[in-house]
Amino acid sequence: MRKITPYNIVKGIRYLRHFGPKEFWARLRERMEPEEVPYGPWYEHYVPSQDELEKQKRRRFALTPVFSVIVPCYRTPARFAAEMIESVREQTYPHWELILVNASTEYPETGDVLSAYAGKDRRIRVITLSGNEGIAGNTQKGLDAATGDFIALLDHDDTLSPCALYQLALHLEKHPDRGVIYTDEDKIRDAEHKNGMASGTQIEHFQPHLKPDYAPDLLRSNNYICHFLAVRRDVAQQAGGFRPGYDGAQDHDFIFRCIFKAQEMGLQVGHVPEILYHWRVHASSTADNPMSKTYAAEAGKRAIEAELERRGEKGTVSLRKEMGFYRVTYPVTGDPLVSILIPNKDQKETLRQCLDTLIKTAGNVRYEILVIENNSTTDEIFDYYRQIDGKKGIRVLYWEGPFNYSAINNFGFAHAKGDYILCLNNDIRCMETGWLAEMLGTCQRPHVAMVGAKLLYPDDTVQHAGIVIGIGGIAGSMFVNLKKGYTGYLHKADLMQDMSAVTAACMMVKASVWRQLGGFEEKLTVAFNDVDFCLRACEAGYLVVYDPYACLYHDESKTRGKEDTKEKVRRFQSEIEYVRTRWTRILIEGDPYYNKNLSLHKWNYSLKDKERMRNG
Repeated sequence: MRKITPYNIVKGIRYLRHFGPKEFWARLRERMEPEEVPYGPWYEHYVPSQDELEKQKRRRFALTPVFSVIVPCYRTPARFAAEMIESVREQTYPHWELILVNASTEYPETGDVLSAYAGKDRRIRVITLSGNEGIAGNTQKGLDAATGDFIALLDHDDTLSPCALYQLALHLEKHPDRGVIYTDEDKIRDAEHKNGMASGTQIEHFQPHLKPDYAPDLLRSNNYICHFLAVRRDVAQQAGGFRPGYDGAQDHDFIFRCIFKAQEMGLQVGHVPEILYHWRVHASSTADNPMSKTYAAEAGKRAIEAELERRGEKGTVSLRKEMGFYRVTYPVTGDPLVSILIPNKDQKETLRQCLDTLIKTAGNVRYEILVIENNSTTDEIFDYYRQIDGKKGIRVLYWEGPFNYSAINNFGFAHAKGDYILCLNNDIRCMETGWLAEMLGTCQRPHVAMVGAKLLYPDDTVQHAGIVIGIGGIAGSMFVNLKKGYTGYLHKADLMQDMSAVTAACMMVKASVWRQLGGFEEKLTVAFNDVDFCLRACEAGYLVVYDPYACLYHDESKTRGKEDTKEKVRRFQSEIEYVRTRWTRILIEGDPYYNKNLSLHKWNYSLKDKERMRNG
């Protein structure tokens, strides 16, 4: 546990004022919970050995791109500058140039360090500016001077893993179509403190950021790409370089424009899931205190707004309380009809509660409700059907076959009139007006196929926050049982983001996509039909979006019924085998919206146990 220092006390008071007592204590309790797999020992096991680094130095590449590492230096402590430069010189891949843009001539000791290193290594160049032009302007000077195939961005007080450029080159050799590449990262700080000030040079690694592959909705929620970023120099130049007016979020704006330009040029976004960048934390750094640069959050908001305009999308961007995190609200356009499919067997009170809360909270969205009756036996449910059929936009349909979730919903779709389909379980309770418009506005976007809601158990713990492929063997919902007020790993339980799948307990689908994909796979009668449906949408090039701003209660029991008969066991095993056969590749390669270094045995983005780490 970290020592309590005067600096940490001041930091805590600052956060208390920002979040308010209730949220502050919830977030403090969440952060104080011990790591299931402590990162320090995990990282020591993770880093390559000296023998591995020597092998990397001897490797010969078919392609040898030159990386121009650009570092804007402003009021850089001499020690941090030296450690940053040494981390570049220690790279096992030799084809690089380091461009140091010095904008603080009032710090002569820093200038001396930069000049001394330039004298030692001809790959190092120093550009001395007459005055500070802001971080965007200073970085642009480095881009103008770069001669490499790729430009890579490094902050003046951060460091690189010795194999950072090697891993980028290795990725490019396998994927030469990359226009933008990024890596995973962590944070570092001096391990020894005295009165809140650093008194030693031993480095502690903490807070790993293990990222998904390119996820455009997550990038609109937070600049998760951040460090280590490399961009083809021609892409960076054609994208317009670094723009003034976005200082503090200049990288966020730059990343958006570079990805857009790369895609225009037929190039792809690459992700190297390795921890190759170390973001230094100290008292004045954004890494330790994001509220030290509130202007950066406003600049990030403008960067997202510019991205929406660039893509021709309408949306309202607002700042979340977590500085550097954002919400984008997409408006409903036109007057589309949503067909809401609710399978039901008996369960009158459960269905009644679902319908009552749905009608009460649907807002101004135009909808029809199709209750799909399947083999009920009680008189009271049929009496209830007679009461509701034909009223308040409700129609009751009758499916007389054996229970088959996929077939029931496909049957409902055949009778639906809507432009959008909402699959909804009968044990869902809708609590706040606005959730249906939230899902519809998100689903109307051009590249989105499905949108899933955040679902809570009645005790206010999470039941569903998106699905990751491979969790628990096949697929599993994330953040199950996460407590109310907690936001999870890097706030992911509360951020709109792209996922490989969401649960059909509350899932909106474009009717056109449903027709294109042929609906649910009817061989999957009970399990994994929603996962398979979503994966087919991803395979067809669509996005599947988890939208936590549509939050509902799911009264499903936390203890599901057991597969306790031979027939049920055979059925479940056959459905598992279907998914394993159909989706072998993603199960082997891993969910692109997850990370290979994260556990497949836990649901909270815990680190993969170090014993399993090397072999997947």
